[in-house]
Amino acid sequence: MAAPASHGQLSRRRAWPLLFFAILALHSLAIYLFTRGFLLTRTELDVHSHRDDRTGISPGCSSWPPPAVDRLVIVVLDALRFDFVAPSTFFQEKQPWMDKLQVLQKLAAEEKTSARIFKALADPPTTSLQRLKALTTGGLPTFIDVGNSFGAPAIVEDNIMHQLVKNGKRVVMMGDDTWIQLYPEHFNNSFPYPSFNVKDLDTVDNGVIDHLLPSLRKNDWDVLIAHFLGVDHAGHIFGVDSNPMIQKLDQYNQILEDVIDTLKSLSTPGDLHENTLLLVMGDHGQTINGDHGGGTSEEVETSLFAWSPKSPPNAVLSVLDENSCNVDLHGKEVCISTMQQLDFAVTVAALLGIPFPFGSIGRVNPELYALSAGTWDNQKMGADDCTPQNDLEAWMQRYAEALCVNCWQVKRYIDLYSATSVIGFRAEYLDHVADLYSRAQANWSSVLRSTCPSEAGTQDELKECASKECTSSALRSQLDAYSKFLESFAKLARSSWTEFDLWLMGIGLSFMVLSVSTQASILVKLNTNSQISDKERASSSSFPKFLFAFTLVAIRAASFLSNSYILAEGRVANFLLATSCIASVWHSATKGKFIIEEFVFLVLNIFIRFGIEFGMSKQISGPIISNDHPVSIICGFFGSSFCNSLMEAFPIISLALVAYIILKCISYAICQRFLKYFIMSGSILSYILIAIHWASESTLFSHAKAIRRIGISLAPQLVYTIGGLLLAIPALYRLFGPIDNLKMNGRITSLSAAMLCSWSPTILMLLGRQGPFVALICMTIAWCIIKLQQKHHRELKLDTLGVYVADPVLVTQWSLVAVCLFYLTGHWCTFDGLRYGAAFIGFDHFHIIRQGLLLSIDTFGVSHILPVLSLPFMAIFWHNTASKNSKVKNAIASSLIQVLLMYGLITSITTTLTIICVTIQRRHLMVWGLFAPKYVFDAIGLLLTDLLVALASLYYS
Repeated sequence: MAAPASHGQLSRRRAWPLLFFAILALHSLAIYLFTRGFLLTRTELDVHSHRDDRTGISPGCSSWPPPAVDRLVIVVLDALRFDFVAPSTFFQEKQPWMDKLQVLQKLAAEEKTSARIFKALADPPTTSLQRLKALTTGGLPTFIDVGNSFGAPAIVEDNIMHQLVKNGKRVVMMGDDTWIQLYPEHFNNSFPYPSFNVKDLDTVDNGVIDHLLPSLRKNDWDVLIAHFLGVDHAGHIFGVDSNPMIQKLDQYNQILEDVIDTLKSLSTPGDLHENTLLLVMGDHGQTINGDHGGGTSEEVETSLFAWSPKSPPNAVLSVLDENSCNVDLHGKEVCISTMQQLDFAVTVAALLGIPFPFGSIGRVNPELYALSAGTWDNQKMGADDCTPQNDLEAWMQRYAEALCVNCWQVKRYIDLYSATSVIGFRAEYLDHVADLYSRAQANWSSVLRSTCPSEAGTQDELKECASKECTSSALRSQLDAYSKFLESFAKLARSSWTEFDLWLMGIGLSFMVLSVSTQASILVKLNTNSQISDKERASSSSFPKFLFAFTLVAIRAASFLSNSYILAEGRVANFLLATSCIASVWHSATKGKFIIEEFVFLVLNIFIRFGIEFGMSKQISGPIISNDHPVSIICGFFGSSFCNSLMEAFPIISLALVAYIILKCISYAICQRFLKYFIMSGSILSYILIAIHWASESTLFSHAKAIRRIGISLAPQLVYTIGGLLLAIPALYRLFGPIDNLKMNGRITSLSAAMLCSWSPTILMLLGRQGPFVALICMTIAWCIIKLQQKHHRELKLDTLGVYVADPVLVTQWSLVAVCLFYLTGHWCTFDGLRYGAAFIGFDHFHIIRQGLLLSIDTFGVSHILPVLSLPFMAIFWHNTASKNSKVKNAIASSLIQVLLMYGLITSITTTLTIICVTIQRRHLMVWGLFAPKYVFDAIGLLLTDLLVALASLYYS
């Protein structure tokens, strides 16, 4: 009778991996359906504007505005904050990075009719790819494209680059190679440089400098694009308030001064740049920490500076906005205008005289359009046009014609989009916009009569019209009507552009709820079956713990309804973790016990709390110590030199301690001699290479360039290689080795230790100098939880019975620790929280698969990979050597399944609540800046957890 039972137990053991893979498949389907409904991009129409398009255009409008400039120079300073350009007098407090671009402020103060500073407002998400795509197409960025930031696909929508090439304009590009990825066949000449190595502040900029000034003296282009990246990279690595950032801004000031001097020297009548327009602009801003991607004011507010060597008439001042003016540091008045980046594409198209991109929904910006002298040149107007009496009326008529074409283009886009899109816009909104357009067009004929009376009109009527200034009044009214139509549609597009498919979202959410219910019922059934004796005592002891654990998970999940709590998720998780520790200490104290593990666990929460608060990764990534770093307190007593030495020595000492602990664990946990010595030797070599890498980054080898190069590049690559071998050998040993002959306890212990040691060196390398300290905290907490799990099991006196009841509070605490570690290591649930620099540790050049893999390991290493791989230790360490008992052997397998299932259930519950919160807040102001990134991170984290749990159940079975 024993054989059938053994066969049945074996079948059940093999069935668990199938269950976990089924849960993974169900979650994948649910997330796929919900994502299709929630993150739908707007329908991109593969339709392009053509120069001979005239269908439906008003009789008083020319097909497209005539060109106002001959050449255009666009200098893009990536991540250009608004306060980098505007004088410090416009802000409440002067900062070190302000007033560095003096050449732009000087021109804006001295040449008011030909130079202007704009506060340019971007639409989130503010990653570089989205901003470049939106700037060139004139449409709103789509959230789903964030995932393409590491591999930008060529743009198929109509855009100004396509229109430039199609209309015979020659384009030269230099700098960020993202332009080549977006527009692979649009440049007559290009000088691209790799853009994703954020540790490199100079390669792209130096390449642009080498080609920019020589190109300005050539006559082989009509549009020149120079894209600098130094400020963006300096922000990512050092932050805004840093010396590298100041140095970059000073360098840019000198470059811009040389560019402007070159343009001025070649701007005499008949010369190369007589009618050239210079635009110096950012694609987005950045936070003080140097991050971008979200929708905060620091990220969406960037700058645009426009200057023309040829000055328009003084009447231009009546067009420019005078509402925001202040004196600069030299006492000269500087005025700043505000514009939407949405208007950039159509304004540039109008200035260059090319058809507007078909999908553009922006408005020709009046102030930027007015700065071009060509828009005021009456001689460029056709012979059949009526020429008003003064420059202002001449410009107003020309601008009204540009807006007429602008509105016609947007209206035909609305009509086609509504007819072809799956959902389109709501009918009442479309009716309102159509009514605005009809009213604007109905007034156009009367405006034409007032500005150009027909031949039938008498001279007296013309004089009467002029005397009543009806010409100027009619033009202003028409401009207001067109602007109202364009602004109304832009507002409509921003508020309801995303096409939420509520059916798909509902089906995806239903699958998630089904999955959670299934996991919970299986866990309850498994736990009930485990309690074969002393059932009532075990049940009464476990139920309060289950209730408390569920309360912790529910409170954390419910906090996702608030954007403020999402921003503070790390502190929320730490608060709940500390609360559970305090409750455990209090519970023990009421029984007259003092458990050292509970006290140590509580103390470690204090270190985690301060680590999350100060953002360790940015401040311990190198020897530089920021003013708000907690170590700066020590510097006040012992001096900066001591602190620098401490910051260089402390990671090495911590790493040595981590290596010692791990080697002791290997010698204790792994029984097989070959596997033990292979893992041990690989781990020792990896930790030595990590120490060499950190020493190479310090001043120890500053004069030995060869050793420094080997330490910086070769050492990390060897660590990654050794990590791959350490990962492959245990897997092969599991398949072909004699490990099945071991007792269940020894087999799981050996495999778990080998797996953790395989991943640890790579994750420590990517985490940087903070890694060993984080590892010490993680290992100490793991030791506390394992010891507490042993005591929990011992209190129930189930060791000898082969019965296992998992402690849900400890598993929940382990999941909260994983969340805390994510924020402790400097990550955030936003795309600007990705530590891009980690992807280039050991490499200088970008490769999408390699850098994507390293970035994924850095992002999810301490929050998902290591916590899930550590779960088997919670299920095996309390079982003694008497595991020859078949009941105990079965209990080990049951305990492992319970822990894996419980951890997966906690992750499923939090992700399900995230989905519910995102559904509720889908029209929230911060949906794309905060709620959607949170959903993406949690969804990826859930699938990764499911995959690791499924593989673990298969690996240890």
